[in-house]
Amino acid sequence: MKARRTPWWYYVVAICLGVLGGMGLVLFDDRTGMSLIGAPWIVPVILVALGATVLILALQVHQYAITDPAKRPTRIDPTKAMMTLVLSKALGIAGAALGGWYGGQILMAVRHAEAAYYASAIVQCAVTAGVCLIDMIVGIIGEWLCRLPPNDGPESERARRRDRREVPQTATRDAS
Repeated sequence: MKARRTPWWYYVVAICLGVLGGMGLVLFDDRTGMSLIGAPWIVPVILVALGATVLILALQVHQYAITDPAKRPTRIDPTKAMMTLVLSKALGIAGAALGGWYGGQILMAVRHAEAAYYASAIVQCAVTAGVCLIDMIVGIIGEWLCRLPPNDGPESERARRRDRREVPQTATRDAS
């Protein structure tokens, strides 16, 4: 299986959709009077912990990948490497979408910034959007760190070329 890098435009689409959703939430909040905007302070704390965990896992995979095979003390579990890659991709996309979500709330709430409710929501959203941006960057870097060296298994191109060179080129003709 070959994993591909996440295209850059996925992040742009996630941010745009998040902005639209955040703006829609503020409009809904204005019309209904429900207090839905902002972010509890536990959200950025959890996002920082999540980003740190993914970065640590990605650094472990990268350390394994760059170490000389003869000097590796242990073998890394391929499932752990693959799950770390998936976590990095998910963190990047989720960070982009949530950053857009909180950024959209800021864009719509800034016109009411003189009100204490909106002022505190803007501060909460700004902190959380900053953490989300950092998580998106950690996800992109983590995805890059999770590249493993090519496996020289029987299906790899290098192994096929090596096998072709080792097979003696003797002509076998039928003596009829």
